[in-house]
Order: sequence, then structure tokens, then C-alpha cells
Amino acid sequence: MGIIPIKQALKMAGEVGLDLVEVAPTAKPPVCRVMDYGKYRFEQSKREKEAKKNQKIISIKEVKLRPNIEDHDFETKARNAEKFLKSGDKVKVTIMFRGREITHPDNGRQLCLRMATKMEQIAAVEKPPKVEGRNMTMILTPKQS
Repeated sequence: MGIIPIKQALKMAGEVGLDLVEVAPTAKPPVCRVMDYGKYRFEQSKREKEAKKNQKIISIKEVKLRPNIEDHDFETKARNAEKFLKSGDKVKVTIMFRGREITHPDNGRQLCLRMATKMEQIAAVEKPPKVEGRNMTMILTPKQS
């Protein structure tokens, strides 16, 4: 309809029995439409619900290890990490050092690298192994197929 004064637009909307809805307030001049406001809000909420439904929430799952872990226990933890990665979650590998174990961070780094090489088919290293206090952490992200 072009650019018309607000009073005239409100009068036109009232005559038809609809509402004057501001669609783009940041535009110059602001864009308004004559429509049923209740129906407009319903359509908007429906679109938001649909967008939320299609959104995948990625959470971070944690696998905790010790530097002197046995092979069988490591394999069990690796299977759990693999399951988490296949379901689309990120995996935080944490190596917990107790007592004087912290003096040998290279053992923890080797363990992290062992986990990364075991998962290289399905995961990529997002954050390399890093010592944070008494723990060493590494984050694995699932590869996009």
C-alpha cells in the first residue's frame, strides 16, 4: 500500500476487523501489516517449536582415567567413549593424578594420545591434552560423516 500515516493504517485495519502488526521495526520506514495478531503469534510459536525440534543439543560426556590404568579397564573406557561419540556427544577424557603421579605428566599424555589414536576413525581432537591442576584433560569431537 506504500507509506501511509499510522492513524490511517489503524483505521483501515479496524474497518476490516484485523490488527495493524509491526513486522520489521528496524527498517526505515518501519514495516507494518494488516493481519490477525493472534494468528500471527500462533504461527510464530509454531515456527519456533519446529526450529527447536530440529536442533541437536550436543553435550559433553566425561571419561575418567588414572595414569596406571590396566589394559582391560582402558578398553572398557574406550568403548564407553566410542558409544558417546557415536551418539553425537563430545567426550572429555580426564586423567586424574593422585599424590606423586603428577610428577610424570608424560604418562598421562601418552594415555590421552592412545585414546585419540583408538578413536581416530570416529573422532577428532578438539582440544589437545593439557594439565589443569591435578588433572589432564583432552576433548574429542565426533567426525561428521
